[in-house]
Amino acid sequence: MTVCMSVAVPAQTSQVDSTASAEFSDKYDMLVSRLGTAGVGIETLLDNWSKVDPDNRKMLLARYSYYITKGQKTSVVAKPGRKYLGNAPLFSLKDSTGADINYFEETFYDDSLFAMALKNIDRASELYPRDLDISFMKAAALVSYEKESPDMALVYLGSLVDSYYADRDAEWRFDGQKADDAFFEGAIQEYCYTFYNIGSQASYVAFKMLSEKMLDYVPSSTVFLSNVGSYYFVVENNTKTALKYYRKVLKINPEDYTAAKNCVLICRRLDDVKAEIRYLPVLMAATDDETERTAARTRLELLTKKK
Repeated sequence: MTVCMSVAVPAQTSQVDSTASAEFSDKYDMLVSRLGTAGVGIETLLDNWSKVDPDNRKMLLARYSYYITKGQKTSVVAKPGRKYLGNAPLFSLKDSTGADINYFEETFYDDSLFAMALKNIDRASELYPRDLDISFMKAAALVSYEKESPDMALVYLGSLVDSYYADRDAEWRFDGQKADDAFFEGAIQEYCYTFYNIGSQASYVAFKMLSEKMLDYVPSSTVFLSNVGSYYFVVENNTKTALKYYRKVLKINPEDYTAAKNCVLICRRLDDVKAEIRYLPVLMAATDDETERTAARTRLELLTKKK
């Protein structure tokens, strides 16, 4: 969805030939449909288009797509573990000892072409600062480029969050439609989820820091409170702090499944029977899975009898 809003656009440095620009747009669509975003002739067309309409939004994003696509290549690499960057292996082979070696597809970028891509999307963002589709396009590129160490992506997304909440009267859009708070929070959560799935120490920290950044503005968000709780539970193994966050979630929404489930798991790990007895009914109320509800009820009856 996109935000419908009027945005002041900086004055263009040259006279725009709207007819020629429209013709280039049509030619671009035709070439892309046949050859892809980095096909033969695309760069020449974009260079010529930029001469008649240098600040055209579609042209700038097309140049971004051209350089991103042109500058990337994929390779199959061997990596330890069952997942890499959140993805399952393409295939596995046995080594001389019989151990499984997992192979993953990884994307690499040419640094100079990646820089050219960023130059064009940054210009588009400068001209259309409240178009979230442009912002998220750049964030996705940074995540893909940085892989296990998403430092630039974290800084960029943190700055975007600050900008979004800086003026509550501002209108934002995504793909031409108005974007509300629910949309924005959901989109940021997708990046939190991406950081978490990457599974490196740096990406886990990015997951926590972006979630905490959101809590600065929406402190009662059960989604981001649960995120921070999960960081302490999974990454730090700090069950005391994790429980503190999950309890905050359940105070806001007593039927939050993630918080209820993790409270039960923490209590079980700590062998805290009294606390587990307290949270099992909460889990039963929160889950939609009848099998899980039955298992929780059986566990509750067993623990109550032992007590």
